[in-house]
Amino acid sequence: MNSLLANDSQTNLTEFSVSELSGSIKRTVETAFDHVRVRGEISGYRGQHSSGHAYFCLKDDRARIDAVIWKGTFPRIKFRPEEGMEVIATGKVTTFPGSSKYQIVIENLEPAGAGALMALLEERRRRLAAEGLFDQSRKHTLPFLPQVIGVVTSPTGAVIRDILHRISDRFPVHVLVWPVKVQGEGSGDEVASAIRGFNAMGPGGPIKRPDVLIVARGGGSLEDLWGFNDEAVVRAAADSQIPLISAVGHETDWTLIDHAADVRAPTPTGAAEMAVPVKAELDAQLANLTARLRGCASRQMDRHRQEVRALVRALPSLDQLLALPRRRFDEAAAGLGRGLERTTVVKRRSFERAAGGLRLELLSNRLAQQRQMLADRIMRGERCLERHMLKEHNRLGKAAASLAALPARLLGQLQRERQHLTSLGRHADTAITHRLGRSRSAVTAQDRVLQSLSYKNVLKRGFAVVRGEDDHPVTRAAELGPGRAVSLEFADGRIAAMTGGAVETAERPGVAPQPAKKRVLKPEAMEAAPKQGSLF
Repeated sequence: MNSLLANDSQTNLTEFSVSELSGSIKRTVETAFDHVRVRGEISGYRGQHSSGHAYFCLKDDRARIDAVIWKGTFPRIKFRPEEGMEVIATGKVTTFPGSSKYQIVIENLEPAGAGALMALLEERRRRLAAEGLFDQSRKHTLPFLPQVIGVVTSPTGAVIRDILHRISDRFPVHVLVWPVKVQGEGSGDEVASAIRGFNAMGPGGPIKRPDVLIVARGGGSLEDLWGFNDEAVVRAAADSQIPLISAVGHETDWTLIDHAADVRAPTPTGAAEMAVPVKAELDAQLANLTARLRGCASRQMDRHRQEVRALVRALPSLDQLLALPRRRFDEAAAGLGRGLERTTVVKRRSFERAAGGLRLELLSNRLAQQRQMLADRIMRGERCLERHMLKEHNRLGKAAASLAALPARLLGQLQRERQHLTSLGRHADTAITHRLGRSRSAVTAQDRVLQSLSYKNVLKRGFAVVRGEDDHPVTRAAELGPGRAVSLEFADGRIAAMTGGAVETAERPGVAPQPAKKRVLKPEAMEAAPKQGSLF
């Protein structure tokens, strides 16, 4: 058996380690498939990894292959991969020795025809529209004359120059440019960040917040404008609190940001025209309105002047208006002297009447009366005080006498309480003695009843208790057989005995005698003190 195993192991095949075999397979696959184009649907795409690489799968209805896009390849890809998109990937097939898997390293990625992109765009449009991002109720009205305009576009293209030139021609205002990529990987994220950045500016910040935003780009193919169909851009435009104008592509080009924006402009130049009015037209309109206002004011003043003149003619003269008040004034002035004389006479009479009651004799008599009244009140107060003090002195004397007699009363009361306590003690002793006597009589009577019911009184009359080997009383002769050890209990003690001869019992019909249990009686059981049992 051992020789057979030795012969099997000795072959001409070359031995490879796992690493060598995996490396050989890797070189073979990379040599055979160093440049391939694969068409399939993107599956499992979750964006770029923290390392910058992206890992996903390409699949069709029968198979799938792992795919990877390295970090350095992403800038060269014209559009961003998305879940479910049908694409054509160009790259090379390699293996991953760590898990024995093969994958395609993508160097270029393009959509599988415009039809695939249009289908994806339509599906995304329906989904975002179902969320209400394109509703008219969400859209804002553009300000008539913005002071600051924010532009999100590429700083190097012709679009920004056209917008600035058009704004300066129509109505020069301050323009803030947020430079972004408008094509390729990451363009959608930059545009969305720019829109959110403008909205994040505070009203009182160092840079004034724009009153209107313009997202602009020149024309191009569907792949070139794909960044403006990004879901992040659409959501940022829909959430913008600043009115937003979408000016992406030419008039025939439509992107999803056009649906989410507040206003869509056919071209970037048209967006600038929508954002600001024409200053010359405003000046002409203002001059026309000023002239009309002046004419209206002049005509109004003339009409009011005529109305005032008509009212003046209808009013009476100044002499007619002041004739009646002047007459009343003259009459009042004529009667003022007479009234003053009468008032003086009346006041003098009142003074004389008051002075007649203020003679010196009357005041002296009234002062003497008040002094006598005060003296009488002082004397009455002193007498009342003396009576009160005498009353209090008597009350204090009585209280002192009561306090002096207090110890004698307390001593008598204490003596009475002691006698009462002694009487209660005697009564308690007598009650306890009577109670003990009654309890002793009751116990004696119960003992007599117990003694009369005890089986030992029966033994004194000549009876005996037969106990078996288990020291229990035997009540039937059938329970004992020949040669059984028993004990007989008399009134004065117990003795041991053995049964002998046949046992005659009166058997009942139909009842078979039970065999007796064999048990050896222990000596200590025979010598034990008798137990209290029931009467037999």
